[in-house]
Amino acid sequence: MRAHERPAATRGSAKDQQMRRRIAVEAARIMAEQGIDDFLAAKRKAAGRLGVPETRNLPRNVEIEQELTAYQRLFQSATQPHRLRRLREQAREAMEFFARFNSRLVGSVLEGTAGGHSDIDLHLFADTPEEVVLFLLQEHIPFERGERKLRVGRDQSAVFPVFRFVAGETPIDLTVFPVNGIRQAPCSPADGRPMRRATLETVVRMLAEPAGA
Repeated sequence: MRAHERPAATRGSAKDQQMRRRIAVEAARIMAEQGIDDFLAAKRKAAGRLGVPETRNLPRNVEIEQELTAYQRLFQSATQPHRLRRLREQAREAMEFFARFNSRLVGSVLEGTAGGHSDIDLHLFADTPEEVVLFLLQEHIPFERGERKLRVGRDQSAVFPVFRFVAGETPIDLTVFPVNGIRQAPCSPADGRPMRRATLETVVRMLAEPAGA
């Protein structure tokens, strides 16, 4: 937490706190039902639906993530755990396929909040992005190129190449980092801490657990 940022529970009046909570709940519902994975976009859409589109009284990303987990447990308990397990199985297969690039699983599939619209997000590590491009071409995998801006320090961001393709019906995003990028994960958009990255071995262990565990 930044020095100038006070905990949400102590900021503003009770009315402000209530509005933040309402926006967080609505943003979580939007993310769960519509597959939006951008916290800011979900906040703004939620604020608009609640009739306060110009408000600056927005919840923190971690508050929305907490409400998303609660929403899934309450309203999607019959489907979300099975969908999550299937995505993790697909992630394991993709990580095995890209093992030469020390693939790591990140994002909602790792955190357990993935739903019916979620992508599988992998971090790969290579001397140059062209190595990943060549591998995809050799394997005859159609892909799209893009970029992703990630925060890599408290006040520092960097842009990384992204390659996207679809396996079956599931989109897979590959963000490519330099080889030494494996030492320091970028900041999580939820809480600003270093993003969790899971190795293939970790994902295999997760899949060995009972569904819903």
